[in-house]
Formats: sequence, structure tokens, C-alpha cells
Amino acid sequence: MKSAVETLNPTRVRLTVEVPFEELKASLDAAYKKINQQVTVKGFRQGKIPARVIDQRFGRGAVLEEAVNDALPKFYTEAVNEAELNPLGQPEVDITELKDGELLSFTAEVDIRPALEIPDYSGIEVTVDAVEVTDEDIEKSVEQLRERFATTSPVERAAAEGDIVTVDLEAKVDGEVLEDGVASDVDYTIGSGQLLEGIDDAVTGLEAGGSATFTSELKGGSAEGKEAEISVTVKAVKARELPELDDEFAQMASEFDTLDELKADSVKRLERMKKFDQATQAQEKVLEELLKLVEVPMPEKLLADEVNTRKHNLEHHQLGQIGMNLEKYLEMQGKTAEEFDAELKEQSEKGIKTQFVLDEIVNKEKVSVGQDELTEHLMRRAQSSGMAPDQFAQAVVEQGQVPMLVGEVARGKALATVVEAATVKDSNGEVVNLEDEDETEAATETVEAAEGTEA
Repeated sequence: MKSAVETLNPTRVRLTVEVPFEELKASLDAAYKKINQQVTVKGFRQGKIPARVIDQRFGRGAVLEEAVNDALPKFYTEAVNEAELNPLGQPEVDITELKDGELLSFTAEVDIRPALEIPDYSGIEVTVDAVEVTDEDIEKSVEQLRERFATTSPVERAAAEGDIVTVDLEAKVDGEVLEDGVASDVDYTIGSGQLLEGIDDAVTGLEAGGSATFTSELKGGSAEGKEAEISVTVKAVKARELPELDDEFAQMASEFDTLDELKADSVKRLERMKKFDQATQAQEKVLEELLKLVEVPMPEKLLADEVNTRKHNLEHHQLGQIGMNLEKYLEMQGKTAEEFDAELKEQSEKGIKTQFVLDEIVNKEKVSVGQDELTEHLMRRAQSSGMAPDQFAQAVVEQGQVPMLVGEVARGKALATVVEAATVKDSNGEVVNLEDEDETEAATETVEAAEGTEA
């Protein structure tokens, strides 16, 4: 076999391959055997039809077509390996010559990973938020815990914001009650915004037994998106009562004996959270600066495929699961279709560029992935997908996705390497030491977000 490579542009090549006919022998034998199992000829047992009879009855062309289809992937792969190419996606193959008994010639155009030059990234400098836990942060944290231990009790007064009302609802469109437009004994917290637009104003000021009507756009059901007249009847009003902030509350809500100990623990927890957020911010900013340093030619077909995949996933998976279409989503986002497409293309370009650059650093720095690192990543992926770890691992193996997970971890480690080499300062001008953080998994999550491959 002979092959030659023609560079069409920095991200696409054309392979020209010539195969002597004798190298098709194995594929020809396989083609005759396959046809033998599929056809019957009077006077011959199935599977025992001579090749000359198959040629006569079904045509030599059918055999050659079967043999070439079988052989092309092998010869294409050999040509790719010989040229040391990194193809992206499937090739566009064109058979240019097929002389029976003499020669097979074909061309294959395919996108390839562009050759990248990774400059010295040790000069990257970024500024992140300082880790500062304020009194307001502590009060908010304790208040959230207090909210979790709130109790409710019936009250004989008009409903007000923060109260929980038990209501019956009935929705009409064009004067007709919808089959799925009636609900009873629905508990709703006034001001939460978790039901229908307009219900807060309707029920505020009503006592048990009071009714009101309002107009609202339905968020789901058979008349989703239509304006409906909603009748609401308040059946009960309950007030939320928060526990007193004292040592007794600390003992009830935590393992601590005093409120001061509870607040001290809140400070430690908030510091850990802010340090993690700081590390994530550092990784995101360092990645942005790294991408600015590297010129990456963009494979147009790969980019188009990535844009289409992201749009399909959004329309048919993310939005489909909540019963929303793209048009409604764009309306809620306040975006035109053109603006959405432009943003999607920009995100896709960033995702591809991130993968190319970090993969190059993986090779340059000889980054390897240990079994423990892969297992930890697999466990996190399983958790975020809602699957059991063993079930997720089985699916990954069956679908041949192990190399993909290894690549994700490797790119996370590559980013952690770049962050370690960069200078990170906080908003107070102090150098931030991120070495004590669990950098690899956190960096992997940052990479996934940039590539758009979050679970």
C-alpha cells in the first residue's frame, strides 16, 4: 500500500491511497463467504457455492463492492497511522479507481487536530476574590439553619407574606374549566414565587374561606402558555415561627452546646466554601488567560457538529424534560435566535479550544492518570448523573467511554499544572497558595464547564 498526504488547511488533509489488488485477497475471501451465507443456488449447498458461480449469477461487481467496503477502514487506518495524523470525526472517502485484479485507489478527506505551540505559561497572573467571612455571611448562614427548623401553626387572620396558605385552584381558558386545571389542598408559601404569577397578590389579605380570581399564564399542562382565569380559595392560613437564637437552638440544630460554638463552626465552613470558590475562580481565570496565549485553528466541520449537538441536547433533553421549547426559552432569556446561535457558537469554540490546548499540555508535561484518580472522577460523575457507581461504571465500559473519562481527568490535571505555575493574587494583593486544595478534581470540573461536558 502507498499513501500520500496533502494539507488542505491547518485542520484538514486529503489522504491519497493506492492498494495493490493482492492486498484485497482477505477481504475478497470474506466477501465470497458472506455472500455464500446469504444466497441459494440450485444444485449447491448453502455456503458451498464456488466463487465462479457467484460471479456468474450475482456479478463480480457485487463481490468487489463488498470486499472494498470491508477493506477500506483497515487501509484508511494504516494510512492515518503511517502519516501520524490525529483525525477528528469520520473521513469523506471517494474511490477514484478500482481495476479488478490490478489496483484500488481512493482518497479520504478528514479534519485533524491542528499542531499547536504552547508558550511559556508561567507568566500568567490573575486576581481573585479574597477569602473574607463577614458578620453578614455568618448571620445569613445561621438564619438559613433557623429557617430549616421553623414550625407552622394555624392563625385566624388575613394571610401575609411568608405565611403558608392551603388553597384550592381552578383554571379556566375561554370560560371552560380545564380537565387538568383543578387542584385541591395545595400548600403555598406567599412570596416564594413557586406557583403561578399573580397568586401572591390574590391571596394576600384573605382569611380562611376567602376567594379571589386572577389572570395568569399557565406554566404547564394541556394549555401551557395560554392566559387562564384562575379561581383561588384559601382553606387555611398558617404562620411560620422561627426558633429563638440561643444555646437551646444550637443544641437542637447541631452537635454544639452553645450558639457561639455553632457560629464559630459556621465561620470555618464558610471559609472552606469561599476557599473552594476562590480556587474555582483562579482556575477559570487562568484558563481564560491560557487560551489567549495559544492560536488555535478551528476545524469548521467539528465546530458545526459541536454546535448542532449542543443545540439538540438543549432542545430535546434539558428543555424537553421540563416541557419547554426553544422559542419559549429564548423569550424567557430575552434573546433572539441570532443572539442565541452566536453565543452557542462562541461557547462551542471555547470548548474545542480548551480541549485542544489542554490535551497538548497533557502530552507536553507527560501527564498520567492513576486508577485512584479515575475512580474518584467516576464516582463524582455517577453522583451527578443520578446513577449508582457500579451501574454508571458498567455503562461507561459498555459504551467505550473509559478513554473519555481518562481524558477529562488528564485535562483537569493539566489545568492544575498551569494554575500552579501561574501567579494568583487576591483582591488584597496577597499571593494565594492553592496547593493545599484538592486541585485535580476541582480543575476537572472547571474544564468540563468550559468544554460543555458537565454530567
